[in-house]
Amino acid sequence: MGQARTVSISLTGLEGTLVEVEADVSPGLPAFSLVGLPDSSTLQARDRVRAASARSGVHLAQRRITVNMTPAWQHKHGSGFDLAIALAVIDAQGDLRTHVPSDTVLLGELGLDGRLRPVPGVLPALLAARGHGLCRAVVPEENLAEARLVQGIEVDAASDLATLLHRFGADVPPAPPREPLPAPTPPAPRGTARTTDFADVIGQAEARRAAEVAAAGGHHLLLTGPPGAGKTMIAARLPGILPELSTEDALDVSAVHSLDGRFDAREGLLHLPPLESPHHTASAAAVVGGGGGLARPGAISRAHCGVLFLDEAPEFSSRVLEALREPLETGDITLHRARGVTRYPARFQLVLAANPCPCGNSWGKGERCTCTALQRRRYLSRLSGPVMDRIDMRVDVGPVDLRRSGGEPSEPSASIAARVRRARERQRSRYAGRNWSTNAHLPGPLLRTEFAPAKADLALLDHSHGQGRLTLRGYDRVLRLAWTLADLDAADRPDAVHIGEALTLRLGDPR
Repeated sequence: MGQARTVSISLTGLEGTLVEVEADVSPGLPAFSLVGLPDSSTLQARDRVRAASARSGVHLAQRRITVNMTPAWQHKHGSGFDLAIALAVIDAQGDLRTHVPSDTVLLGELGLDGRLRPVPGVLPALLAARGHGLCRAVVPEENLAEARLVQGIEVDAASDLATLLHRFGADVPPAPPREPLPAPTPPAPRGTARTTDFADVIGQAEARRAAEVAAAGGHHLLLTGPPGAGKTMIAARLPGILPELSTEDALDVSAVHSLDGRFDAREGLLHLPPLESPHHTASAAAVVGGGGGLARPGAISRAHCGVLFLDEAPEFSSRVLEALREPLETGDITLHRARGVTRYPARFQLVLAANPCPCGNSWGKGERCTCTALQRRRYLSRLSGPVMDRIDMRVDVGPVDLRRSGGEPSEPSASIAARVRRARERQRSRYAGRNWSTNAHLPGPLLRTEFAPAKADLALLDHSHGQGRLTLRGYDRVLRLAWTLADLDAADRPDAVHIGEALTLRLGDPR
């Protein structure tokens, strides 16, 4: 009887902390104490470990067993510590001939029959383990594909505890044959973002142009128009013209989806930009993240490096819409809860769609509209000024005129995506070595110094600002739009034409 130590990872958001699981088996009344601020799911590991060990051929000693999880001041949550606790206790009571290496991280939940069951968040946990200098990992078989996505860590997998006990020299019988677990429901196909095409959109040249500009520079977009005009079709096709994610961004996106339990690693990292479209009845916690104890990621984090589409935006609660202010500026979300502070990435493109009034018919002359002037004002005022000021483009999407469009297919997504890709390449080259790579994140001070257009080209923009039609934030956003328009035209610097078009996309006709 003695002491032993294993290592696991505790996740707070995407940030992982190295947890040392120390087990002590000593004379005394039989007891199994688990200390180090475990939550209820972690505390229940005592029963899972005892049953799984017995089923695997090792009975825990009738002694006093104490397991300490350090750092003891930090809350531990989840069932992913089961494997580390089991091997530490079995090693401490002398049933292992070979100690678990100190550079090996153990992750996995134990079933009562000794099986190793998968846990969420293996990808961010192993990224954190690599950052702490660990070079080996043991995970459940179902998590093996996900674990192998992390370069620099030697990954081993096991189906049950008995298999691992054999590897470390325990004298236990072979694991009995077990019926396979039911196969999990296959997730939705990865290619969803590429299966929709702008060729399906009839007419709406201005809205399609706005979507192209949004994709090229990472800008936010509001589409306003009557029902059936194509707002939702255009928004749903925006991810299909975005460039594929870099490896670094794909790791971040995949880590968020892994933590949320929605990641299928069999096809590799998520390189396609995600699209999140929550229903207008979604709560603030569902959209921005939240929950009791430690906050979980919300839709804005799952849309990281992709598109967050809020259809029928005025129908969302004001609490949800106002909660988007800070993430739109900072690109992340920090959630304070009783058990700690959690930070998630949230650099997304926001696309809003709204009707002009509650009945949706206040368009043109509005002869079919049944809403009062007060109802229309109240409806659109749900999109507050501070939120609207953070939206780069506000585009009206009117009814489709089949006579003018001829019903002909529009330009396909592949052609638009090629122009977007070239514009993004110009931005990456221009901002090489900086902390941003798209025009949407170009800092305001640099817009007025290093990246300022010619003074003569700013006359119309200065006039709009002087009239009070633009805040200083809006002024900067127009300049960022102008840079994107210049990149689409392969121009070295935006001129008066680009600034005029950017103003039109934000305010309508500026004259």
